[in-house]
Amino acid sequence: MTHQPPTSRTFASPVVEAKSWLAGLSFGPDRPLIDAGQAAPAEAPPEALRQHMADLVLTDTSAHLYGAVLGLAPLREALAANISATYGGAVSPSQLAITSGANHAFCAALASLAAPGDEVMLPTPWYFNHKMWLDMANVATLPLPCGANLLPDPEQAAALVTERTRAIVLVSPNNPTGAEYPPALLDAFRDLARARGIALILDETYRDFTATPGAPHGLFADPDWDDTLIHIYSFSKTYRLTGHRVGALACSPSRLAEIEKFIDTVTICPTPLGQKAALWGLKNLSQWVASQRDEVLARQSAMRDAAPLLADSGWHLRGLGGFFAWIEHPFDTDATKVAKALTREAAVLSLPGTFFTPEGDATGRGALRFAFANLDAPRIGQMAARLAEFKGP
Repeated sequence: MTHQPPTSRTFASPVVEAKSWLAGLSFGPDRPLIDAGQAAPAEAPPEALRQHMADLVLTDTSAHLYGAVLGLAPLREALAANISATYGGAVSPSQLAITSGANHAFCAALASLAAPGDEVMLPTPWYFNHKMWLDMANVATLPLPCGANLLPDPEQAAALVTERTRAIVLVSPNNPTGAEYPPALLDAFRDLARARGIALILDETYRDFTATPGAPHGLFADPDWDDTLIHIYSFSKTYRLTGHRVGALACSPSRLAEIEKFIDTVTICPTPLGQKAALWGLKNLSQWVASQRDEVLARQSAMRDAAPLLADSGWHLRGLGGFFAWIEHPFDTDATKVAKALTREAAVLSLPGTFFTPEGDATGRGALRFAFANLDAPRIGQMAARLAEFKGP
């Protein structure tokens, strides 16, 4: 048997690859780089939170020590209350783990669900880190192509489920397309997963930036939600704590007992400083988070306003939400070539749709993802103008 280490079973990190395209390039002050590649806030957390963290570093010894494997009890309690209030359901601290980011939460959940040879369903376009972990875990990916509305179809999913399927994974607001999944759609996927005895993993990393007001769904209002739902959340984008790696996972207490084994052997515990920062944020930053949501919605509006200019040049805005725009390009060539040329010739860094789809997939070949987390309305207008002027690779 050929020796194949887990990391050799998947592709190179897409963000790392895209940033490598910048090597050897220079961008003048009259045409600076517009970086729409990575969906991570570039600014530091708000000053009040940074001051709180600085005080912790100097005065709180526990901020530097190992903590509980499943996370600090006060944070689990505060997040349980936050989720219950946000969704109108009932979530207890015994159903929550704090993780080292949302990706860690996903890996931990899969470790409790799937063995080599099993399969997990990912709607396409998918989030590439989910696909990478399935590859490394030797778990087969079952692609579920989305339609023109970029929403997955529960009936199509039902036809694809096999005896080897262990979970369906949904991301809303979606990375990379920005699509927000309606509550009725999420209910339908929950019902499908429950009927087939598999898990529904719902990643809501961008929950705090939805365009639709109110609860994103009613899944937590189901008193038996934890028999099917595994919920993933992240504090990284909400409080700009990306480097501190603080995420969360909600599921049944029995599954948490399995997940605890994974966390203990991979990270031992989430960073206490990041957890204490997230706790302070939950208690003190609700108005600030609301203002950040308003900024994100303003950027979405700027992208929407740019759509006619793009359409006149053959670019078509197909998906918009969270930090993302999914835009079809007008060229008869692969999106990877388009993205590389766009970086080189138009000073716009984006990710090709090929990073988010199976090899040869027409949807991926024909589109690019633009992340506007760090672009204000004028910069979004400049980006649209550069796309409109771009003649292709």
